Amino acid sequence: LMGNTIVWKPASSSVYSGYYLMKLFQDAGLPNGVINFLPGSGSQIGNTVMENENLAGIHFTGSTSVFQSMWKKVGENIHKYKTYPRIVGETGGKDFILAHPSSDIKSLATAMVRGAYEYQGQKCSAASRCYIPSRIWDDVKKEFLSQVSSIKMGDVKDFTNFVNAVIDNAAFDNISSYIDYAQKSNEAEIICGGEYDKSKGYFIEPTIILTNNPNFKTMVEEIFGPVITIFVYKKEKWEETLNLVDQTSEYALTGAVFSIDRHAIELATSILENAAGNFYINDKPTGAVVGQQPFGGSRGSGTN
Repeated sequence: LMGNTIVWKPASSSVYSGYYLMKLFQDAGLPNGVINFLPGSGSQIGNTVMENENLAGIHFTGSTSVFQSMWKKVGENIHKYKTYPRIVGETGGKDFILAHPSSDIKSLATAMVRGAYEYQGQKCSAASRCYIPSRIWDDVKKEFLSQVSSIKMGDVKDFTNFVNAVIDNAAFDNISSYIDYAQKSNEAEIICGGEYDKSKGYFIEPTIILTNNPNFKTMVEEIFGPVITIFVYKKEKWEETLNLVDQTSEYALTGAVFSIDRHAIELATSILENAAGNFYINDKPTGAVVGQQPFGGSRGSGTN
């Protein structure tokens, strides 16, 4: 109605779903030209659009590195534009679950499973690093492994399969490289999963890495797959661990704290204020309800 139109450039790995979504919009009565669906190479389409004098804004979802390169390109072309483009980015994450000794064990384990393995961990908000106090670790481990053992993996057409294939060969190779790294390290052990196979589809088992180094590679870097790394901290080091969580990652997208101790929650909320855009208490750090709940992160996770 206001004359605003959009160029929609889907990721090369998600053209098929985008195409059918566009057909749904058209069937629902969206006038032609309001959304212009334009699949293709990001380097070809993106550079052409960002060099055009009429660029008014960018709304991007994807990797931090790509978003930074786009922002740089806009800066280089700022003198060309008729107006200053508005730039919105939702990028990477290294999302945490932090448990206090007072945590409810079953709820915590369920959040770890659902947070790490839904959509094969292929979402920016997936739980990827977890901090468990030594006092409850044995009980959490038992419940967590029990739930993971019930997971079925297979074709998406069978809705009883909780974990499916990862999106493509590049993702498979990247995720499996982290598993290989952990298997070879003396600072980590794989306590569940760790197998992968691409003979028919790109399948990676739900994997749990236990590390004695809170700055281990898989505790810091975004993996974007069904892999979660756990660090067990000494129960008396609650505040020290809060600061560790805040300082470990360049990202600040989502995070979750588990506790039934109000004072512990208040301290966590204070120290972790800038560690996550979406902050959950006694719930998994993923699954924001679109349209009802604002979503975004700061630091390396986007423009908030």
